[in-house]
Amino acid sequence: MRVPGNIYNSLFDLATDQYGYITAEDAVRMGFAKARLPEMAARGVLERVDHGLYRFPALPRTALDQYMEAVLWPHRARGVISHSSALDLHDLCDVNPAHIDITLPAGYRVTRTPPVIYRLHHRDLQPVDISLHEGIPVVTPRRAILDGIEAHLGHGLIRQAIETARKRGLITRAEAQQIKRGLVAGAR
Repeated sequence: MRVPGNIYNSLFDLATDQYGYITAEDAVRMGFAKARLPEMAARGVLERVDHGLYRFPALPRTALDQYMEAVLWPHRARGVISHSSALDLHDLCDVNPAHIDITLPAGYRVTRTPPVIYRLHHRDLQPVDISLHEGIPVVTPRRAILDGIEAHLGHGLIRQAIETARKRGLITRAEAQQIKRGLVAGAR
């Protein structure tokens, strides 16, 4: 049996923080040729998930893998889980999204067709709009609610999300009132 080398160990360490996933850009950033990933996949050390996206099968799968895969899929511009998917991850309302919503930078253009499960949005998010959910980049509860309003999610779900976020202290009373005023003004 072959003992894993420096490349394997370095990439594996990073992949443990990314639900087993590694991108070609990760390899390059770490000083390795991205051609090493297809070689490792050919040997069965990695699984090829998509163009430039691989996964270490030695790491167990979880229910959150699909979200990490979604944020890594765009490659050079890492995505952020947003809209209904973020409301669901934050468990703010009874939304059951049929897609995984990903927000990418406004100027980033995707040159290939995304998987049908992904719904892409473009917006330049500020650091204050991004949080982590178990290591996965996701918009904050406030931003997720605003995204839900923008996407015309039902008023009942939005109100539920506002109340849940407020009860958990994820948004302030002033933020909740501001969002509700905007919701009422938008309904006119």
